[in-house]
Amino acid sequence: MKRLAARLQSYDDRWICYVNRHWKCREMDWLMLRLTHLGSAGFALIFLLLWGLLAASPIRGWALEGLIALVSSHLVVRLCKHLWHRVRPYLQLTHLHTFSGPLKDYSFPSGHTTAAFSLGTIFILNASWTLPLILPFAVGVGLSRIYLGLHYPTDVAVGAWLGFLFAAMTHYGLGVLS
Repeated sequence: MKRLAARLQSYDDRWICYVNRHWKCREMDWLMLRLTHLGSAGFALIFLLLWGLLAASPIRGWALEGLIALVSSHLVVRLCKHLWHRVRPYLQLTHLHTFSGPLKDYSFPSGHTTAAFSLGTIFILNASWTLPLILPFAVGVGLSRIYLGLHYPTDVAVGAWLGFLFAAMTHYGLGVLS
C-alpha cells in the first residue's frame, strides 16, 4: 500500500509541476483565476438560488437536486479533509506558482471540483444536450485548481468522482421517490 501511495504522489508531483510551470502565461493566469471561482460553494449556492427563483417551473426542481447534491457531497469533502490531512501542493512544493490569499486547509479532495461536477452532473442528467457545454466548464474548474497549485491531480480526480456520485445518487434517488 505504501508503494502505491508513493507512486501516486510521484505522479501527482510530476503533473502538478508540469501544469503549473509549462502552462504558465498571463492569459492562463487570467482565465484560471476566474474559472476557479466558478467552482466555489458560494458561487454554486448563489447560482442555485437564482435558478430556483428565475427558472421556468418544469426545470426549477433542478435547483433542489443541485442543492442536495452540493451539500451532501461537501459534507463528505469536509470529512475527507479532516481524515487525510493532505497538505496543499504549494506548501509542499515551494517552487510552484500560486497567487495571493492561498488556502491553508487541507487539499484532499478538491471541494471546488466536487461542486462543479455535482452541479454539472445534475444538469447533464436532466438535459443531456448540456453535456458539451457543462463538461468543459467542470473539467476547467478542476484544471484551474491544479494550475494554481492548490490541488494535486488526484485531489481533483476524487473531487470530480464525488461530485458525479452524489449528483447521480440525488437525481436517481429523488426520481425513485417521486
